[in-house]
Formats: sequence, structure tokens, C-alpha cells
Amino acid sequence: MTALVSSRSVQTKGAPRSREILRILRLHAVNPSIFFGVPLLILSAAWAVSSIIALIMSGAGASAEDLQGMRYSWAVLSPQWYLMVVGVQAVGLTFSFALGFGATRRDFWLGTSLMFVATSALFAALIASLVQLEIATGGWGIGVHMFNALWFGTNGWLMDFYSAFALQLLVLFLGASITTVYMRWRMRGMIVVLFLAAAVLPGLLAIVTLGGHWPDVINWFGAIGMAGTFTVLLALAGVCAAAGYLVIRRATPR
Repeated sequence: MTALVSSRSVQTKGAPRSREILRILRLHAVNPSIFFGVPLLILSAAWAVSSIIALIMSGAGASAEDLQGMRYSWAVLSPQWYLMVVGVQAVGLTFSFALGFGATRRDFWLGTSLMFVATSALFAALIASLVQLEIATGGWGIGVHMFNALWFGTNGWLMDFYSAFALQLLVLFLGASITTVYMRWRMRGMIVVLFLAAAVLPGLLAIVTLGGHWPDVINWFGAIGMAGTFTVLLALAGVCAAAGYLVIRRATPR
């Protein structure tokens, strides 16, 4: 009997936490409009506005070369700003609740990270596919450049997917990691983070500018290419994820 109890205890303690992590994933997916609905609405609105602008330009006699200027509108990145808010909400609105029904901080962060990865992958696949559809249809038949813009559409579906995935994952983890600072140290922590950001970023720009290092920076990014550039962004997302986990381990729900 003792051996049986000990065996069950070992199995319980050694059991994988995948069920708890998936429970956190389902918690985030309870309201799909936060992660999927609103970003799709923003993307659809940007596409509608871009299409109307293209129709107006075409009606005014704009040529296909004139419509090429829409490649620099940044409309394809319009959901990114909201996704940072999603990263903030994913921690700020669910952390205390998740701990309340027995989740550990580790489970919460892993489940949240899994949701971020899934969201980024789905949207990256959607954007990369829409880029190809826009190219194939000649800008949806009206010459609009909504998805086939900026760097998208120049290196194939896989690179479009990778770049969109890295960028969205960085935005989500950046918002989440900043929120962990608030959860751990409240306003004092936020003030310190804002102060450091206000001091470090302009300081780095000043060093590069005054030292005349911009050509070196540009040459370095040119050397690593687009894949290398977005790999750097993906690495920054990993840094934010690791930092957020270290901070949230000591966070106290209130």
C-alpha cells in the first residue's frame, strides 16, 4: 500500500504541466476578439481605406507608377500597435485570475507565451498569403498596395511569414514584459523603466550620430540581410520573454 501511494505521488509530481499550460491558453482564448477579432477589424479597415484611396487616385488619372507610392503607407502594419495593447492585457487582466484558480507563475507565462506564438503564426500566415493574393490579382484589380508594401512581396511567402511572425512576437512580448514590471513594482518600476528608456535610447542615438557610425550600422544590416534583421527582432522577443518570466516569478497579484 505504501509503495502504491508513493508511486502515485511520484507520478503526480513528475507529471507534465501541459494540461495547466493549455488551460492558460484556453483562458486567453475565452474572448477571441481580443487576440483575433479586433486586429482583423483593424486590418480590414486599413484595406478598405487603402482601396478607396487607390480608386480615387485611379479616377484622377494616376498611373500604375503613381500607385506604387502606396507601398510606403505602412497600412499593413496597422494592427501592430494594438497588439502591444494585447500583450499588456494578456498579463494585466488575467494574471491574478489565473493564479486564483491554481495556476503557477511558470504555467501562466508558458501558456501566455504559447498564445503569443500561436497568434503571431496565424497572423503571419494570413498576411503572407494576402501579399501573394494581392500580387496575383494586380492589387485586387485596382492596383492597390496594401499588403504588397514595404519589404513584403519582395522575397516570397516564407520570408513574408518569418518577418511578420518575428515583428508580431516582439510587439506582444514587449507589451507583456513591460506589464510584468508594473505587476512586480507598480508605478515605481514603471517610472524606472521609462527613465531608462528615455536615457538609454537617445544616448545610443547620440553616440551613433556624433560618432558618425550610421554608415557602419547601415552596412551591418545590409550584410546580415532581411533574414538576419528579423532574426535580431526575434532574438529581442526572446529576451523580452525571458525578462518577463524572471520578473513575473516575484510578482504579487493585487
